[in-house]
Amino acid sequence: MPRSNYYGLILAGGRGTRFWPLSRKSRAKQVLSFFGERTLIQQTVDRLKPVLPPERIWVLTNDHLRDEIVQQLPEVPASQILAEPAQRNTAPAIGLAAQILSGLDPDSVMGVFPADHVVLKPSRFLRYVRAAFKAGAAGNLAVVGIQPRWPETGYGYIEFPKGTEVGGVTPYPVKQFREKPDLKTAKKFVKAGNFSWNAGMFFWRTHTLLEELRTHLPKTATLLAGLPPIASPDFTAKLAELFPRCENVSIDVGVMEKSKRVVGLAADDVGWNDVGSWNAVYELATKDGVGNAVRGEAMFTDLASGNYVNAPGKLVTLIGVKNLVVVDTHDALLIVDREQAQKVGDLVKLIEQQKRHELL
Repeated sequence: MPRSNYYGLILAGGRGTRFWPLSRKSRAKQVLSFFGERTLIQQTVDRLKPVLPPERIWVLTNDHLRDEIVQQLPEVPASQILAEPAQRNTAPAIGLAAQILSGLDPDSVMGVFPADHVVLKPSRFLRYVRAAFKAGAAGNLAVVGIQPRWPETGYGYIEFPKGTEVGGVTPYPVKQFREKPDLKTAKKFVKAGNFSWNAGMFFWRTHTLLEELRTHLPKTATLLAGLPPIASPDFTAKLAELFPRCENVSIDVGVMEKSKRVVGLAADDVGWNDVGSWNAVYELATKDGVGNAVRGEAMFTDLASGNYVNAPGKLVTLIGVKNLVVVDTHDALLIVDREQAQKVGDLVKLIEQQKRHELL
């Protein structure tokens, strides 16, 4: 049975610019479906249900996405799907949720989960979630690290003590958090065997996290402490006044890198993927015999291979081309080499500079 004082916070405020043209401000990555019919945020809620019933899930998002998320998650009370009045990174967002939950349940233990990741082995994943909740309930700041599958330079790393058992559910003290490394350093981390990817999943008692905020981010802690209870008629107005004044800092930099209470679990393979680009979607998708993946309808001739096509509603034909991403919407068409897919976010910045707001 799920513990009645366990709560989940799903962070769903990102724009997903690397998934343009499908991802827009009002239809961002987390509310899109890339695999099957369920969207990424729906899949997140689904896999947490054995540990966290929907009535104990809270979601933090933005004004552009809130209505869509309320529609997609009818099982989560709409009053628990909140829009931040301003983007202030993860430390104020998580602190806000801790402040609310601490007021509702002084014994609350909170898990933090990104809205837009994929976990292909959910039962194994939940083994670590349960253990991390237990570690958080004991007064620690707990984190779940993901076993590196390659020397990734786009993730932060968690350094565990030498000899840490990968795949165990005993928490270890975290030596330190490492920022995104260069390739040479990432290779050293993977070879060392005591480094995990930081997937942004955290667990703690809400009052413990608020104590750490008072120590390491006192300005933000003081502002959040000035909020009335969420049931108060003044809550929304006061949030709009105070939240934008919070420090714009991640929970990793603002708290986790400084705290002396951090422990972690070094998970083994749970099928985790942060779905960070169109190439990541391609890697996860079902492919034909020559590596083409399609969402919609496509025909490939003359050795066309390694392509990803997302264009429901029309036939796409590719002749003799390799390793392309083709994404079509009613008002835009993206064609990019899969190895360059991370740069789609830069393209969105260019569209913003040209003030093409209808394409954002």
